[in-house]
Amino acid sequence: QVQLVESGGGLVQAGGSLRLSCAASGDIVSINFMGWYRQAPGKQRELVATVSSSNYTRYADSVKGRFTISRDYAKNKVYLQMNSLKFEDTAVYYCNAGLLSRYTLGDYWGQGTQVTVSS
Repeated sequence: QVQLVESGGGLVQAGGSLRLSCAASGDIVSINFMGWYRQAPGKQRELVATVSSSNYTRYADSVKGRFTISRDYAKNKVYLQMNSLKFEDTAVYYCNAGLLSRYTLGDYWGQGTQVTVSS
């Protein structure tokens, strides 16, 4: 079994910062990409940022220059540093990983962590 567990969400004022963490555990052979998505009430889940096994990063236009994704390859962790937060960043943030486990190649999701930005 593979698990992704997020932490670091919470309530913050506009202009503030938060750091999300996600740890992947279980029968993992290798991880290709890791990333973050978010879903606001009444909206579809959207890409926030991803980082590949070669450390190539990709960001949504709405977070470029404010968010930074990073990865600890040894610990199977991914982080999202969020600065200059805006009210519209309020959402449930989900960790995502494409990985090879002992049993299958698949796409895995965490349970989500709430980020609320007060205006």
